[in-house]
Order: sequence, then structure tokens, then C-alpha cells
Amino acid sequence: MIAHIECSTLPLFPLNTLVFPGGRLPLRIFEQRYLDMVKQAIADNTPFGICAIREGNEVGAPATPYDIGTQVRITDWDMPQTGILHIDTQAQERFVVRSIQAQANGLLIGTVEPVSVETIAPIPGDLLLAAEILRHIVKEYGDAHFPTPHHFDDAVWVGYRLSEVLPLKLSTKQNLLEMNDSVERLRILSEILKKQIN
Repeated sequence: MIAHIECSTLPLFPLNTLVFPGGRLPLRIFEQRYLDMVKQAIADNTPFGICAIREGNEVGAPATPYDIGTQVRITDWDMPQTGILHIDTQAQERFVVRSIQAQANGLLIGTVEPVSVETIAPIPGDLLLAAEILRHIVKEYGDAHFPTPHHFDDAVWVGYRLSEVLPLKLSTKQNLLEMNDSVERLRILSEILKKQIN
């Protein structure tokens, strides 16, 4: 019997960045549609979705997002001045967008379906250098950027964190987000690291 996956609706925030499950992303909100979205999320303790932009811009007319994004929850917020909100978000699971409706204010509401969670996977011996490099990065930047617990022996966690911190093109990061093979993702990242080291 095929399990039926429930679709749900989620406000979407298209950005020139993305975040991987378990990651942390601070955001500065100033456009009215997103201020309204964030205030609602804070009031109701509900998530929203972050998607990388496929076409268009962050500001102005609604951008066209990629189909796979990440659901986030707000963990902290501050309003240092009127009309500007600073929020911290924690990324949860990935989702695939099945359809999009644009509201009158330009906010995109997606009908989304969860993407299956990647199960913990051991790191093959030939890829352990990637975990070692990440360990040094985490030590340098601290828990503020890398929320505990840390899982340096899990190919999924190491791959997600490296995908976030390495200076990669947005389209490359999107491809890594869409992959469901944690070892293959780590293999690609290891090749990128080797080129940067040499």
C-alpha cells in the first residue's frame, strides 16, 4: 500500500540564499509583505519556507523560486528600529512546492509536500577529511553559527553544514539541497574542497 503524503500550505520567502535542515539562518526583514508574514509566524508559532530564487529579485515583484526549499521556524527576533525586524531561524525539513498562489501583497503561498528525511549515514573512510575540515570551521566560528549537537560522524549533517558554509554558486547549493544521497553529496563537496586546497 502506498502511503499518502499530506500536502500543506506554507508562506514562501524566496531569497538569494538557502539553508539546509538543522542549519541556522539570521534574516533582516523590511519589506511589508514579509514583515506581515513574520509577525504572523511569531504570533502563531508557525513555520514558513525559504526557497532559493530561480528567476527574479528578492525585492519588488514576486520572484520565481526553486521547487525544493526548507521549512524554518523563528527562534528569536528583535526590532532595532521601526519597520525592520531581525530574526533568527532554525531550519527543519525540506519540502517540494506543488503549486504557488500569489497574494495581493505579493506574498507567495505554496502548497508543499515534505521531502523524506535523510537517515543518519556513516562517513566512508576516503571522505573523513571533509569532516575534519568542518570540525576546524566549527571550532573557529563557534556554536552561534553551528547549533549543537554536532554530528561529525554523520554524512548527512557534515554534508549539510559544508554545503552551507562553502563559497558555492547558488545553483550548486540548490543541487546539493535536492540530493537524497548523503554520501554522494559529501563526495562532491570533498572534490570541491580538494580543488580549493590545491
